[in-house]
Amino acid sequence: MIYRVRHLTRYAYGSPVDLAAHIVHVTPRDLPGQVVRWTRLEVTPPPVRRVDGADYFGNLIAWLYHEAPHRSFDVLAESEVEVAFPPPPPEETTLKWEDLVALARAGGAPAWQVAEFLFDSPMCAANAAAGDYAALSFTPGRSILAALLDLNTRIYTDFRFRAGVTTLSTPVEQVLARREGVCQDFTHLMISALRWVGIPARYMSGYIRTRPPPGQARRLGSDQSHAWVGAWLGPAHGWIGLDPTNGIVMRDEHVVLGWGRDYADISPVHGLILGGGNDELTVGVDLVPADEWEDPPPDPA
Repeated sequence: MIYRVRHLTRYAYGSPVDLAAHIVHVTPRDLPGQVVRWTRLEVTPPPVRRVDGADYFGNLIAWLYHEAPHRSFDVLAESEVEVAFPPPPPEETTLKWEDLVALARAGGAPAWQVAEFLFDSPMCAANAAAGDYAALSFTPGRSILAALLDLNTRIYTDFRFRAGVTTLSTPVEQVLARREGVCQDFTHLMISALRWVGIPARYMSGYIRTRPPPGQARRLGSDQSHAWVGAWLGPAHGWIGLDPTNGIVMRDEHVVLGWGRDYADISPVHGLILGGGNDELTVGVDLVPADEWEDPPPDPA
């Protein structure tokens, strides 16, 4: 599947911002199963300095610096991405979950490469209550993939998607108690549970294809950034993407921006400003099959 992605982030400030420095994660990355055909990043007002590069995890980022007063700040990212992620391996070919935990905790090759996703991070510590919830899926002798798929489905079934009832700082315990939230909540919950069990898990950031109700036209800008879980199956099979918000495996409806230990590592836009106040944030996302996109693609150059 080939997608066009447009992601617009717009800040309107109540009073001028005199100086600003931002880091943006809005450019998809190449990886097995995903090829970025072209991409561009437009910033308004133009920064006095822009540096493109990669962060610690290999995600594509841009450092933006503004030194003149401005009342608005727009970041427009557009890309064309081809995705063809492979299906999961047969469950019986994956390790028993206890064996995977022992391998991850033992360290050494190849587990050292995933160790950073096994331990606590600022927004996503291993959590005993989440671990107790996951325990029903991790029965003795079960394969790691069977346990992960079961947990993914249970979160989808047991929790209700409801915007506005949580914030980025809502702890996992509250999400468990409320049994509702948004994709970041369910992703942090599942990562916390897996880290408690002893399974390396990372926070995946990107987009998922949405469809309008039958008979209705798609609303421009109505799609959302999305989050899901990457879980390690062991050295033979590597990582698998699991989407607890929708109860599915990452296949041909997801586009990956990047990953980190939790949301803080991969938030789309963050930085520091001098001035401003009473700012308003507007975000618009479109993820559409390339052959359904109405505008011609921009010149990649």
